[in-house]
Amino acid sequence: MDRLYRVEHDGAPRHAIERDGVWRLVAGDVFGRYELGATINPSGARLLAPVTPSKIVAIGLNYKDHAAEQNKPLPAEPMIFIKPSTAVINPGDPIRIPPGVGRVDHEAEVGVVIGRAAYRVPKDRASDYILGLTCVNDVTARELQVKDVQYTRAKGFNTFAPIGPCVALGLDGRAIDVEGWVNADRRQASNTRELIFGIDHLVAFVSYVMTLLPGDIISTGTPSGIGPLKAGDTVTVKVAGVGELVNPVIAD
Repeated sequence: MDRLYRVEHDGAPRHAIERDGVWRLVAGDVFGRYELGATINPSGARLLAPVTPSKIVAIGLNYKDHAAEQNKPLPAEPMIFIKPSTAVINPGDPIRIPPGVGRVDHEAEVGVVIGRAAYRVPKDRASDYILGLTCVNDVTARELQVKDVQYTRAKGFNTFAPIGPCVALGLDGRAIDVEGWVNADRRQASNTRELIFGIDHLVAFVSYVMTLLPGDIISTGTPSGIGPLKAGDTVTVKVAGVGELVNPVIAD
């Protein structure tokens, strides 16, 4: 399976595809026509967020165990909210805890990366519009989420959307493991089989509301086990077939 990375190469961001352990630069448009160019050595390369979404459309309460954890009924339809593009950070960049916001939590999630403009996509054609899958950490100021009517403030701080390390191209997301780790402690562990609304359903539902652009991400929800972060922690999101998204945590 091919994995799409975005790296800093000769002082500029470049996409590269890893195939069978060999990394090659991409010449062309990763959302259109491209060719594989020169090979590169990934050792020591600075990884960037693999795509630059115009928006992340996140799904609330999409695992049964997480809904129970939050003492909330199962939703009748997907609960959506948007994380701004300014919240996105690279693998390895620090998550910054803002002063005075109270508890800040990790949320390990599978992210669906859109491959071409999608509007009112039928469920049975959803896969035609998906580039691949990535890891997302839906960092959340929990006390603000409870306080506010909607989630924009709690989910929208700068650095609250780490994504990466790559996009696993064409990965089937119907039955893959997702885990959330803080330091050496595994706090979250589930499988996308436990999603209330599956990936194809989400693409159809969200695209009925808004146009999804190439590089946009649908973050599919988090399983139970969410918990607080503190300065000095290292948080890791693991998605089978994608890899590990690792970010340190610091006070802002």
